[in-house]
Amino acid sequence: MVSTILQIILGLGFIMFGLMKFRSKQMVEGFKHYGYSAGFRIFTGTVEIVAAVLLITGIWNGTLAAIGSFLVVATMIGAIFTHLKIQDKLKDMMMPIILFVLGALVLILNYSSLLG
Repeated sequence: MVSTILQIILGLGFIMFGLMKFRSKQMVEGFKHYGYSAGFRIFTGTVEIVAAVLLITGIWNGTLAAIGSFLVVATMIGAIFTHLKIQDKLKDMMMPIILFVLGALVLILNYSSLLG
């Protein structure tokens, strides 16, 4: 039950975050500030949307939930390192840290489905 709730929250959030990478002026400017290309911004948005779809469909299939949560964890590790690279304050890193923890929790709860 906990995993399902987290999957819905993360799934809906990452659909929104992923779509923002395609359309949001704030995201375009943010990725420029971080030193990343438009192509990487689009790639990141695509990965986030794929992760969201896997998390939501993973409600019925633990393997998909585990793969989706792995993508969330990997993406948030990248986001955290990006914030460290540009020497952001801790308060500016809190969202990726929280999403990392939630993604890791979903991964832990669904890890056994990867093992068969």
